[in-house]
Amino acid sequence: MPTLTEGAIAELLKPYLSSPGADPDTYIDPSLYSQLSNYLDLLLKWNARTNLTAIRDPEEIVRRHFGESLFAARHLHPKATTLLDLGSGAGFPGVPIALLRPEITVTLAESQNKKATFLREAVRTLGLQTEVWAARAEAMPESLQFHTVTLRAVDNMTVAIAVATSRATHELLFLTNIPPILPSSFTLHPPIPIPNTQSSILIRATRN
Repeated sequence: MPTLTEGAIAELLKPYLSSPGADPDTYIDPSLYSQLSNYLDLLLKWNARTNLTAIRDPEEIVRRHFGESLFAARHLHPKATTLLDLGSGAGFPGVPIALLRPEITVTLAESQNKKATFLREAVRTLGLQTEVWAARAEAMPESLQFHTVTLRAVDNMTVAIAVATSRATHELLFLTNIPPILPSSFTLHPPIPIPNTQSSILIRATRN
C-alpha cells in the first residue's frame, strides 16, 4: 500500500508545478504522480536502513525534495538536452527532472557508494534512461560536457562550482539559500523564491 496516494502527491505538488514564470509548454504526463509514488515508497524503504535524507515525513519529502526539484525542472531552458546533477544524493533534483523532462539525458553524479547504489535502484525501478556516475565528478573525462548542471545541498560549494562551471556549456541551476559567487564567464539571473519556504531560492546562471 502506498505511503501517499497519487492524488495526495499531486495536491502537494500544485504550488511547484503551476508557479508563475515557469515554462508554460512543459507537458505534465499523468503518469508522473504514479512514478513519484513509487519513488517515495522506495526512498522511505531505503531510508529506514541507510541515511539518504534527514527528512522522514512523507509529505515533507514530497514538498521539499520532489516539489523543489520539479520547480527547478519547470525553470530549465526549454532546449536543454543534457543535464548533470552534481552531488545528487538521493536523486534531487535529477530524478524528478528526468521524470518531468524525459527528453533530457540526465546523469546523476554521486560519489557516496550507498547513495549511488540507491540511485541505480531508483533508475531501474522507475524505468529511466539515466546514468549514475558513482565517483567524484572531477574524475569524469574532460570531454564530457552538459547543457545544464544542477546543484542542491552540495557539501563543498567552492569545489562544486569549479566542477560545474567546467562542465556546463549553457546553464547552471542552483537550489540554495545564498546566491553563489561565480566566475565572470557566467551571468547570474535574479533569484526566484521557491514556494512554501522562507529562504530557499532558485538561481539560474547562463554562460556568456
